[in-house]
Amino acid sequence: MKKTLIDYKDAIDKLTLKEKYEKQEILTKEFLIEKDGDIEIYYAPHNEYRNIRARIFIIGITPGFQQMSTAIATAKKGLNLKFPIEQIQYECKVAGRFSGVIRKNIIQMLDELELPSLLGINSTSDLFSSKDELLHTVSLIPYSVFLKKQNYSGHTPKLLKSNLLTKYIYENFLEEYNTLKEKEKVLLIPLGRAVEEVLIQLEGEGLISKNQILLGFPHPSGANVNRITQFQDNKLKMMDYLQKRVWS
Repeated sequence: MKKTLIDYKDAIDKLTLKEKYEKQEILTKEFLIEKDGDIEIYYAPHNEYRNIRARIFIIGITPGFQQMSTAIATAKKGLNLKFPIEQIQYECKVAGRFSGVIRKNIIQMLDELELPSLLGINSTSDLFSSKDELLHTVSLIPYSVFLKKQNYSGHTPKLLKSNLLTKYIYENFLEEYNTLKEKEKVLLIPLGRAVEEVLIQLEGEGLISKNQILLGFPHPSGANVNRITQFQDNKLKMMDYLQKRVWS
């Protein structure tokens, strides 16, 4: 069963109110969901709000530690202020979704692909603010995954080679995808090859609709040294795909 903020409310309440946390404060047994060898999965509260009417679905691998820290800090603040759980879940989503340099790089690349003009908005940054009714962000694994306490990259082991991680794709990600209104019309933007490989497999299995994946979009992390080269190599192909989509 999927874990939610209600399950971890007491653990978050016990934390000191901060803007961000260190690993030793939240990578603890209180937030540990599952463990298999060196792989550990910890609770993060920013994949609970859903926008089922979204037209753009940006898909990451798993919330990194920075996103986990930001979301838990946001939840702690909301709990202190006695906000309703649903409001806290939404605010965790807003605060945590690809925060920092990753969001900046996503915006820059999608602007360069001229996605905003196809959506009738000024900039991709609007998707994260005034036009967020068009956007839903999600991770294949809804919680934070670490390999030897480091952010999991999706490659070692490969997502589809780990039974522990694969079950989240089929039980959580697909369930969330299937809640989307007119899901076959939603643009799926995988962040990097690890996510892209998973979506291609799901498409081949008939579990997601054909021709809705933006192929070739690089992982936007600043640590991805091949990001700019990969983007430039695939830019024209991606622009052609976007221009030929039906956006009505």
